[in-house]
Amino acid sequence: MPIATVNPANGETLKTYQAMGEEEIERRLQLAEATFRTWRTTSFAERARLLNRAADLLDEGQQDIARVMTTEMGKPVKQARAEAAKCAKAMRWYAERAESLLADEEPAEYDVKDSGGSRALVRYRPLGPVLAVMPWNFPLWQVIRFAAPALMAGNVGLLKHASNVPQTALFLEDLFHQAGYTEGCFQTLLVGSGAIDDILRDERVKAATLTGSEPAGRAVASTAGDMVKKTVLELGGSDPYIVMPSADVDRAAEIAVTARVQNNGQSCIAAKRFIVHTDVYERFAERFVAGMKALKVGDPLEEDTEVGPLSSEQGQADLEELVDDARRSGASVLCGGQRPDGPGWYYPPTVVADVTREMRIHREETFGPVATLYRAADLDEAVLIANDSAFGLSSNVWTRDEAEIDRFVRDLEAGGVFVNGMTASHPAFPFGGVKRSGYGRELSGHGIREFCNITTVWHGA
Repeated sequence: MPIATVNPANGETLKTYQAMGEEEIERRLQLAEATFRTWRTTSFAERARLLNRAADLLDEGQQDIARVMTTEMGKPVKQARAEAAKCAKAMRWYAERAESLLADEEPAEYDVKDSGGSRALVRYRPLGPVLAVMPWNFPLWQVIRFAAPALMAGNVGLLKHASNVPQTALFLEDLFHQAGYTEGCFQTLLVGSGAIDDILRDERVKAATLTGSEPAGRAVASTAGDMVKKTVLELGGSDPYIVMPSADVDRAAEIAVTARVQNNGQSCIAAKRFIVHTDVYERFAERFVAGMKALKVGDPLEEDTEVGPLSSEQGQADLEELVDDARRSGASVLCGGQRPDGPGWYYPPTVVADVTREMRIHREETFGPVATLYRAADLDEAVLIANDSAFGLSSNVWTRDEAEIDRFVRDLEAGGVFVNGMTASHPAFPFGGVKRSGYGRELSGHGIREFCNITTVWHGA
């Protein structure tokens, strides 16, 4: 894939970039290593001052970067502005809390004496340069949720962003420089995916984090494993959205629409498989389909657009193929399901029912505004359908029954269970999945400690 901005609303190539050569990559690796030696010793107060300044600059430039994101990958511009605001909020969250999250921990006095020591503590120390391989779907948020905690922990960042969002990638590098960070604290590497292996194998790179597809995660994990380096992976998701009879069905159907089509449906944590108890299935389906049909699809730069284009022509083709395969295999398409004529990589909000386990759309992630609808006879069947997936990122359950909530929390195979609401990420809560959705956690105290050397310090009696 060329490193270029291609407007998905019309297919027009706006800017292209030359990939960095070996000499420039080497210069930046040297700079990252040298910068880390001094950055790691800076105070939390100084790190917080710089991160807060970066957040202020992001707020000031919110309109401009929102337009860039929309032009590069197609999200509605209102959602792009909200993404920028969310990033600034997370930066301030870590600026305020990082010192306490990484404070020394003292074991119980009894355990210290039992070990034969007089004093002991656990200290969190930074690892060094961390490579971040990031996707295009949330081109600011995915990076900031790595960069903010990593920089506050004393690490330095090397960003390999998706090749279709180069302007956003360069904006991020410039944002940190403008805030006052030295050049080597956060650098963007304009390189193709073929360069990742060599960069990760370099001894100066100490760890890696990747958000993206399962194949990309496997490749990075394989190289990191060969080099014995820490990784955090956030991969695909096919999140279940379960509705039980005690739920507020109308509200569940209303939120379901947003949960499915946020970011044009191109979100790992978007609800994708809607599993509805048979007693309320017809009512939910009627309202859900009506809500999907009512969405305005159009130019993502227009303020009232709710669903824009998919990010690429290939993404459009992949989604169309999944729906067509399901239709040929006997599924019912309740709305949408036909690629529109005209320019741009659009696909309409679509609901597919009567899905069976043999269909590709049941097994594969639908990365776009396509929902699959399932009927469940009871809670046990709902859990069975929900867990019948290779992914386990998050989940949504709608019920007022406390016993049912306890069962879902106990039995759903996912990194999150959101009750009577849709999945969302917040800096206070750990984010990540199980199964083929990856491992490790981002955000919260768990996320900031992922790229720390957890050091035991023991003093003899």
